[in-house]
Amino acid sequence: MSTISFSPTYAARPVRVARPAAPQLRLTRRGRLTVFVLALLFAATVAFVLASGSSANSEQGGAPLATERIVVTPGQTLWQIAADRADDGEVRAMIDSIEKLNALDEPMLYAGQELFVPVG
Repeated sequence: MSTISFSPTYAARPVRVARPAAPQLRLTRRGRLTVFVLALLFAATVAFVLASGSSANSEQGGAPLATERIVVTPGQTLWQIAADRADDGEVRAMIDSIEKLNALDEPMLYAGQELFVPVG
């Protein structure tokens, strides 16, 4: 009887276990510019929406308010002007409307200052 023997002619290599690669994001210069422009457009859109939502609207449904232009005389106060113009004694409400109409930050007036005052 004859014997046959097989001898491997290659070296056994260790088996590599494939690990999932961590995702990497590499942007080209053009890609970075695109992302920057999109972010800038998004920020501008958000700013526009916020700014347009805070516009001053008239509480009277958009009807224009009849006003009169006056010039402040020396010693005249906002209270005096409002008391002269208030119909039914609502001086504080008239002061508020004068301040809003003229965008006054403080109630201090100066001689020669021009104010718009609601009529009637």
